Amino acid sequence: MTVVGVPVRVAIVNDHPIVVAGVAAVLEPYADRVRVVEIVTGAEVRSEVDVVLYDTFGQDQGDGVDLPTLVDDGRAKVVVFSWNTEPDLVERALARGASGYLSKQVTGQEMAWALQQVAAGAELRPQDVGDSALPEVGAWPGRDRGLTAREAEVLALICAGLSNQQIAERTYLSINSVKTYIRTAYRKIGAGSRSQAVAWAMQHGFRPERVRVLRPTTRDPRSG
Repeated sequence: MTVVGVPVRVAIVNDHPIVVAGVAAVLEPYADRVRVVEIVTGAEVRSEVDVVLYDTFGQDQGDGVDLPTLVDDGRAKVVVFSWNTEPDLVERALARGASGYLSKQVTGQEMAWALQQVAAGAELRPQDVGDSALPEVGAWPGRDRGLTAREAEVLALICAGLSNQQIAERTYLSINSVKTYIRTAYRKIGAGSRSQAVAWAMQHGFRPERVRVLRPTTRDPRSG
């Protein structure tokens, strides 16, 4: 149960340190309302949190998300943070245990508000939060080299050994869209082949890691 006046405790989950750190930075100005107490890559959440924010960058998406593990028998509510906001995908995620589903085109303020609402018991869909039509929030590998978030995600999945068809299925993109992202990403990083792209990516932050960062917090009234 959320205590009035106490920040919502949030864990951010993704396999790429740059991604989780970027989302945490977006929420930092709203720490009086939403406090990130753990950022996790490649591991399960261990902190006592109110909400787990699952970032889908380079991860299993849609029905592939392991929601039962993230929910952990009701210990925390789960919010999926994704570009893929097709209504049927959203509804299936909610039916499987998610409490909220956010578009990556939200502001930090909208994200903080949504996490507060979910912690208080609301079930949120993308249209409940609004679509600011802004560039994606946060950070991702290769952003400093001009890669868009989608180009970076496709490159991350190439590094994971997925074929173009598997990437399309994972990201819910058409095969032609995947090929377009690959071409534009290769051009930006100067790669002429898949092996060159993988070599470049592994040197520029695309390697998944197992990292857990616990953030110090003040005494919480919920602890008794």
